[in-house]
Amino acid sequence: MPTVDVTVYYLEMLSASPQELPALACELNVLHARNPLVSFYRYLYNAVGKDYNWVNRKKLADDELAAIINHSQNELHVLYVDGSPAGFAELDRRQPDEIEMVQFGLFPEFIGQGLGKWFLQWTVNQVWSYQPKRFWLHTCTLDHPAALTNYKKAGFVEFKQETKATEK
Repeated sequence: MPTVDVTVYYLEMLSASPQELPALACELNVLHARNPLVSFYRYLYNAVGKDYNWVNRKKLADDELAAIINHSQNELHVLYVDGSPAGFAELDRRQPDEIEMVQFGLFPEFIGQGLGKWFLQWTVNQVWSYQPKRFWLHTCTLDHPAALTNYKKAGFVEFKQETKATEK
């Protein structure tokens, strides 16, 4: 399989105050999917990640993926816009005092409407309600072109950068 060099950016937030969510002209709901079906997770993962080379979770067998997404310290939050799924955030809370945002994104049809900013702020508020010492994530040059900028605008600070060969 061919590879491409990708720059990976590691970002963290060490404190934050809850921010008011911006008003948008649609009905927005975020539901915590407790014990999600693997097929539902794969649907979300593929819909959000298909344009950004999200492949790691595709490689997992269903039982391996189920063990991760149904772990009591793994949270899947699904954004709904006017009743339709529009994106998701996956939070890994297994490490004491820190939370990793493992996945975050919107379906392509919902990009460019201000929903990403709203959902990212919702996620930041949710994470800090747990009072961790650290909230972190990684993104890369294969992600949406605005991802790194949006994370930094939300208050994340880069702490590491590396180049990796990644399957394309």
